[in-house]
Amino acid sequence: MAETIQHDVVIIGGGGAGLRAVIAAAEAHPDLDIAMVSKVYPMRSHTVSAEGGAAGVIKDNDSKENHIHDTISGADWLADQDAVEYFVDEAPKELTLLEHWGCPWSREPDGSVAVRPFGGMLIERTWFAADKTGFHMLHALFQTSLKYTQVTRYDEWFATRLLVENGRCQGLTAIELRTGQVRTILAKAVIMCTGGGGRIFPFTTNAAIKTGDGMGMAYLAGVPLKDMEFVQYHPTGLPGSGILITEAARGEGGILLNNKGERYLEAYNLGTPLDVDDPEHPVKRSMELGPRDRLSQAFMHEQDQGNVFDSEFGTYVQLDVRHLGEKEINRKIPFVRELAKNYGGVDPVNEPIPVRPVVHYMMGGVATDISAATELPGLWAAGETACVSLNGANRLGSNSLTELLVFGARAGEGAAEWAREHPDFDTAALEAQAEAEQRRIADNFINKQDGTERISTIRTELQTAMESGAGIYRTEQSLQATADKIAELKERFKNVGLDDHSLSFNTELTSALELEFMLEIAESLAHSALQRTESRGSHQRTDYEARDDANFLRHSLARYNAGGAPAIDYQDVVITNWPPAERVYGAEETVVKTDDV
Repeated sequence: MAETIQHDVVIIGGGGAGLRAVIAAAEAHPDLDIAMVSKVYPMRSHTVSAEGGAAGVIKDNDSKENHIHDTISGADWLADQDAVEYFVDEAPKELTLLEHWGCPWSREPDGSVAVRPFGGMLIERTWFAADKTGFHMLHALFQTSLKYTQVTRYDEWFATRLLVENGRCQGLTAIELRTGQVRTILAKAVIMCTGGGGRIFPFTTNAAIKTGDGMGMAYLAGVPLKDMEFVQYHPTGLPGSGILITEAARGEGGILLNNKGERYLEAYNLGTPLDVDDPEHPVKRSMELGPRDRLSQAFMHEQDQGNVFDSEFGTYVQLDVRHLGEKEINRKIPFVRELAKNYGGVDPVNEPIPVRPVVHYMMGGVATDISAATELPGLWAAGETACVSLNGANRLGSNSLTELLVFGARAGEGAAEWAREHPDFDTAALEAQAEAEQRRIADNFINKQDGTERISTIRTELQTAMESGAGIYRTEQSLQATADKIAELKERFKNVGLDDHSLSFNTELTSALELEFMLEIAESLAHSALQRTESRGSHQRTDYEARDDANFLRHSLARYNAGGAPAIDYQDVVITNWPPAERVYGAEETVVKTDDV
């Protein structure tokens, strides 16, 4: 093997959480040697695609208690309340810091930071930079990270395994894509920031790189995956492509219409319509700005009733922003107009946009505590790849971009401190593990000549099974069928064959390794969902329609089992000041005041 590389702290993933962790670690202890491993150039990370905004209390009509309440209620009480409270307290500080680093937040006429309403939040608190918020956030983070000379970047290196020795994580193996070499990178602390795994579904807003690599690596290293059954569908993706039409379009006043021209959400208890014509009325607005799980479920009911449009790409409803006018559309949501024209074939100034629910975000992930630390010493995780748990059973729109900052920083600080306190490596044992990984990749993929299964076939069958059995609505029968299919696909994957046996930029090899991780996280999801016999948030069981706090006010923990299906156990939800209550929206909701807590 090539020469072993050593660093104090290694961050895997170059998106928002990874870059924030890099900066935090470098600032916490400037003497540390820090590295970042990313399978794409950092500015190609999926954070760049986020459009709508980042939540944080900044206005006088808001309060941290309101943000906490909205987040916990939106999570259907499955969020750990200590994590929510910490997140809400840190959010404004992180967003202000990002402004100091150059993020061009949109402003009010008086020069103050502008905020817009977002789904499930009863008060406007979402900071935004037009509708390219993730793009500008990632630019600010990336350019800031460049000033730390102690940071080494390994762009276009694909991490494949964590190295664990003496009960602690001490590094990783990664393929240098340019040469095809499997490299050993030793680290005193590792931070996983690789994003979600939405690509296990066929119709998703997620970039092609979001294949659950980090979740899979941690899972195979013995770290449980928490709350994997909770998958968020965004209610407004473009049919066919899955490209996201941001919630900002509804935040600025867009309305959803069925094929009868009705504002159909009036029928789904997402806001009681009043006898007023003003679309800006807060109760009427709350319908389109209800939580994403409820809006996606409403679409399914409209589809069942035949109230949707048909197209070659499937059914859809319409998102109408025409009443905003061309000037306001170009000022507030210009990217929405660009996407709708280029990928939907309509100009939203003149025509409604066709939209339908699409897989968007995984609330579950690598189990961490409030410090972003996993139960494996030496390993942290942050961002969508982690489950802290802030989002519970349903994430509120615009919390995720802020989560990248808050817990990316927490992970960076914690890992830096750990690295200073644990200076030693067991180099020989770790290099032996890395050599075994190199042989595995060579024997199972590069040098294998007799494989008959195709990557694309297994991937397509996996995605079809996930959508049909573990989609918006689920049953025991559908979930069991999905779990059985995944078990079959895992067996067939052992016989997968590659046509490309070269080393340099072998994209077929990386696709095979990604599929390997996808199968593992899909299996953990299916079995977690199968055992949760209730309906909560984004996990809707038609055979168990009620929320069951007595038995399932708990986080699921899926643990890897080399001999078969994952083992599922549970962990209590942390309750502080917010006892579980009925989850309601619209006119029935009561905004929590500061003195109520």
